[in-house]
Amino acid sequence: MNIHRTPIRSRRLAGVLAGVLAATLMLGGCGGAATGNEGAVNDDGSVNLDEVTLIVGDQKGGSKALLEAAGQLDDVPYEIQWKEFTSGPPLLEALDAGAIHVGGVGNTPPLFAAAGDSKLRAVQAATYGGTGDAIVVPQDSDIKSVSDLEGKKIAVAEGSSANYNLLAQLDKAGVAYEDVETQNLQPSDALAAFDAGHVDAWAIWEPYTSQAEHDADARVLTTGKGVVNGFVFQVASDQALEDKATKAALEDYVGRIAEAQTWSQTHKEEWAKAWAEETGLDEEITLAATRKREIELVPITQEVITSEQEMADAFAANGLVPGEFDVEPYFIDDFNSHTTGR
Repeated sequence: MNIHRTPIRSRRLAGVLAGVLAATLMLGGCGGAATGNEGAVNDDGSVNLDEVTLIVGDQKGGSKALLEAAGQLDDVPYEIQWKEFTSGPPLLEALDAGAIHVGGVGNTPPLFAAAGDSKLRAVQAATYGGTGDAIVVPQDSDIKSVSDLEGKKIAVAEGSSANYNLLAQLDKAGVAYEDVETQNLQPSDALAAFDAGHVDAWAIWEPYTSQAEHDADARVLTTGKGVVNGFVFQVASDQALEDKATKAALEDYVGRIAEAQTWSQTHKEEWAKAWAEETGLDEEITLAATRKREIELVPITQEVITSEQEMADAFAANGLVPGEFDVEPYFIDDFNSHTTGR
């Protein structure tokens, strides 16, 4: 389906894109039209995976830590180069710029990237449930319900999964998004602002929800359970998907991600320990975070696309993206057979 784009003002989206552009330009890697792996394809069309380098965008305590903990990096036949980002929006900006080939993000960054006509596709999905997606307030705050957030100052990383949870929670409570004052802050800056009392609330995801409870005496006002879809995606650039050698590595990589996600659901204590070692967070925090996640692999189907379309429409209706757009071209099911275990 093709939905007509309606012009809707969006200074917020422009701010998100401008704010991450500088970080993108600072990245090295495989800029330009090539992936750097063209030489790994033989004359007969076969691929030498040992000559492939897959450049992966990550967030602290994300894919690399999970793969290592699950033993999925022990026998990788290609080289992986890791680049770390503070959240999903700057990661996808780098992906669109050709600085990385693939990266893991939540349910919202692909929509903001799609709104900006980025050249990328979601290739693998899972749901973590919505319990870890939360809005937190200080323990002694007089804010007792989401409706009390009207007129309040809220920290949120614009374009992140927390952004949609905040929007959905406000809508459910009958509060217009424009009737709260959002502060576009990445997690580390938001934690400092929250702890210092510079914001009234913070919309966030795990492990930062548990960190706020543990380190900043936060109280969970509400969670995304039953409100958000909890999806997480592996997203690849079009140029990576169009290159035979890079795509071959991607097929293997997303299979490893899927196996690691499945492993983490049944090895919560082991994963929490590894997560703590990677991030420097207290193990009590990471264990609380893992216990809030109910991980399930999800093939990319029309149901997933429809759920994401509803989110995109909500962002458009609130002027947070330039207009309505069709999300379907930004999701492919080519890798579904590789994401139920290798």
